Amino acid sequence: MSFSFHPEAEKELTEAIAYYEQIEPGLGYDFALEVYSAIRRSVDFPEAWSVLDGDVRRSLVKRFPYGILYAQAEDGILILAVMNLHREPGYWKNRK
Repeated sequence: MSFSFHPEAEKELTEAIAYYEQIEPGLGYDFALEVYSAIRRSVDFPEAWSVLDGDVRRSLVKRFPYGILYAQAEDGILILAVMNLHREPGYWKNRK
């Protein structure tokens, strides 16, 4: 299986990496590693994570207050959001 990003989710990831890198050099890289680790777990075990809404599931990112919101597609998963868990919960729902 593989994965792809909704354009807004990719933008969220890029902005979060830049934010953490600004806080401390190397922290953005660490964040990116944890995000891709969560994505890999989601790809490997797509039904193992909590259902958030309908067919959308959430895999949590270790060390950072983020979740990967995704839906299963025929050839993998579609990442709908790289969501800061302190943000308004339903902001991503129009991305389906």
